[in-house]
Amino acid sequence: MKIAVRMDDIAPGMDWKKFADFKALLDEYGIKPLIGVVPDNQDRNLERTEENGKDRHEHMPEDFWEYVKGLQEQGWIVAMHGYRHVYTQKKGGVFPLNLFSEFAGLPLAEQLAMLEKGRSVLDSHGIKTDIFMAPAHSYDRNTLKALRQAGFGRITDGFGSKPYLWKQMCFYPISFRLGSSLKKNHGITTMVVHVNTVNRKDMENYRRIFREYETISYGDYLQTEAVKRGWAGHGVEYLLAVGKRILVKFL
Repeated sequence: MKIAVRMDDIAPGMDWKKFADFKALLDEYGIKPLIGVVPDNQDRNLERTEENGKDRHEHMPEDFWEYVKGLQEQGWIVAMHGYRHVYTQKKGGVFPLNLFSEFAGLPLAEQLAMLEKGRSVLDSHGIKTDIFMAPAHSYDRNTLKALRQAGFGRITDGFGSKPYLWKQMCFYPISFRLGSSLKKNHGITTMVVHVNTVNRKDMENYRRIFREYETISYGDYLQTEAVKRGWAGHGVEYLLAVGKRILVKFL
């Protein structure tokens, strides 16, 4: 199994010390990840001013958007990570890993407006993408319709060993359980990293994975041919998401 890396919750007020440490590890192994950038962050949990103080400011770039654009020019792949990263809905949608959402449960027109506002923020800073990363992994059928209307064709979520096509969107699956994925001898999956909460033990584990397993840059993952998925395949994925949510709750 090949592993691609995605980094969630990239925002101006994130923990830049932890980001810098993880980026150094990626650079050491020549890995260029997918980063989920929040266009207009309003989630206080992603602001680390008081929690990390001096360390956060030490590594914080002068211009967040220029920094992100620079990473994209270096081969890092950018996804739009929601709009404001604020959970207003208690819905899991069609991939119910969590029962809360920024998008799932809202009317189509409202979701479309949020997507267009988010995209306009990225566009205003010269950052182009057609990849969507749903906060909390939660999206519904209206989200997928709105994404198509807003010009997005790809989404990072779902389960599987290769990209798949469903509802006129291309999905790039994440790991159901990373440990299990690493034991397989075929396919590609995505390791999800919430860099704001990475600790020393996590870093040691990531280093071990990069050293012992084949890890690819996300741009290479995007070149992988996608397969079609029908309702039966999606039904299995839905049940797996429910099962993982329950499993995590009791661990």
